[in-house]
Amino acid sequence: MKMFERPIPGQSLTVEPKSQAYERPPEVTDAVEALDMHMDNLMEEGAMEDALHFLDYGLDMVTLVQGILRSAVMEGIHSIDVSLIIAPALHEFIKGFADEAGIDYDEGFENQNEKKALAYRRNVQAAKKLLDKAEPEKPEPISMEMTEEQPDMVEEEPTEEPAKTGLMARV
Repeated sequence: MKMFERPIPGQSLTVEPKSQAYERPPEVTDAVEALDMHMDNLMEEGAMEDALHFLDYGLDMVTLVQGILRSAVMEGIHSIDVSLIIAPALHEFIKGFADEAGIDYDEGFENQNEKKALAYRRNVQAAKKLLDKAEPEKPEPISMEMTEEQPDMVEEEPTEEPAKTGLMARV
């Protein structure tokens, strides 16, 4: 239940100063070391699969990376400044695995056309999965030949409209 063990607003005023990990100096101050640590953590068994699972189910890449980095800041591993420095590299690292796995994902940037295209591709993929599961039905062939039962197309001459009468009729 580590997810719910977060500080509430004002909590730092009710406990001993510097008792929380995020109030102390960070363990890692070098951006390269912090990036290596995150990459090593993602390469542990099951970690990258979990990240790709979230991407596959619609979580965007920016939110995933921010969640990983904010968790490390809260645990006192590195500072917010280091998070801002390593975020693009961590983004590309995860993106490489997602591309290799063939996952359709949203990068999380504010490009509306890309979001619409991604939603369309996801809908098409879902439809294909449903069609693959369904039993194929064989449709009857449709004949395009004219038969004697079909009436010939006859053009009708336009008819004149009757004159309008009444209160609102133009004179």
